[in-house]
Amino acid sequence: MEEWNMHISPKDMEERKKKLKMAVEKLHQGVDVAEVKEEFKEILKEASPLEISKTKEELVEEGVPLAQIQNLWILHLDFFKKSLAEPNPELPETHPIFILIQEHKIILNTAIKLAELAQDCSEQPDQAPTPDVIGGIMKSIEILKDSANHYHREENVLFPKLESRGIVQPPAIMWTEHDIVRGIEKTLFELFDNGPRFDAESLKVLRSSAIELTEILSSHFYKENNILFQTSLRLFSEDEWKVMRADFDDIGYGIFHPEGVGSQETQSIPVSADDSDDMVRFESGALRRDILERVLNTLPVDITFVDEKDHVRYFSLSPERIFVRAKSVIGREVRNCHRQKSVDRVEQILDDFLAGTRDNADFWINLGGQLIYIRYFAVRDDDEIYLGCLEVSQNLTEIKKIEGEKRLLD
Repeated sequence: MEEWNMHISPKDMEERKKKLKMAVEKLHQGVDVAEVKEEFKEILKEASPLEISKTKEELVEEGVPLAQIQNLWILHLDFFKKSLAEPNPELPETHPIFILIQEHKIILNTAIKLAELAQDCSEQPDQAPTPDVIGGIMKSIEILKDSANHYHREENVLFPKLESRGIVQPPAIMWTEHDIVRGIEKTLFELFDNGPRFDAESLKVLRSSAIELTEILSSHFYKENNILFQTSLRLFSEDEWKVMRADFDDIGYGIFHPEGVGSQETQSIPVSADDSDDMVRFESGALRRDILERVLNTLPVDITFVDEKDHVRYFSLSPERIFVRAKSVIGREVRNCHRQKSVDRVEQILDDFLAGTRDNADFWINLGGQLIYIRYFAVRDDDEIYLGCLEVSQNLTEIKKIEGEKRLLD
């Protein structure tokens, strides 16, 4: 994807960087924002969110204090909304890309609103925020929390489809940026875990994090709307989009509720056809295929199987899934299903299983206040030939509370 790179000459970039640096210095000297905006309006108008983001990174590398650089957001706030321009207004409202773009608008507008409210509070540190300001901040936080499945749908539906067509690196970059967004949001959420906090230090963190979130989102959404999504629209057929829409519906929505959720038209194409008379025979018995599937889906654990070539082949449809899964993940290389920071661990486990030096690996993590137990098992045949890896995840939160004995039915 050659278009993934920005087509800006080094000379133009250097000139724009020099002017943006001058704007930062003037703001730091106390020059009126309107005056600075007027003086530099042409460069601000021409610069895309991608350029502004890259320029900011270079200014940081050159030693310009981050606190000064963050003043830039005041200047190019109006231009952040470039990333919200709809490149495909003709898309039907049921289309997955239409849904993602609408969510981009909601998320970025929320981040901008949060940054503006934080700025207002910072400018009046001796005055308690009004109820309207507090309400606006708390509402913004809730919207950001509810936007989590937006990223899940991209990572578990769109990205695997792109990878299946050889588009691997751009989705990996986008996923890395998702993790950056999650990190910033985590800082914001923790500020308000126990109710509103507006002391001087909390306001400083709120303002800095809200500005940082606005900047990363504007650049990120610009790349997705104008590059990644355009590539996707050229690659996939109408039938493929219908399958992806069904996967979107399975994962669910939070901040935007599209038309046709669960409609017959968007039902997923089955991964494999079921034959109710087809018996699956085991050494210890036999089950009809449809019953076996129900049994696996009823287990109080999430199961995922990865074959000997490290491709995802199956996952159970537990009623209370711990980790998001979509049918689009079937056939995907498992390394691409994990965040970059955990890929090394996954590869080590799979390499050890294949080499026969390990048979299982156990982990437990805290996820949203829940204790999650994650276990990996090597699956081998009677001759010890490696067949694949079984991942089993279980929520232990309620189990840990068990004490004594229970011998009677409720």
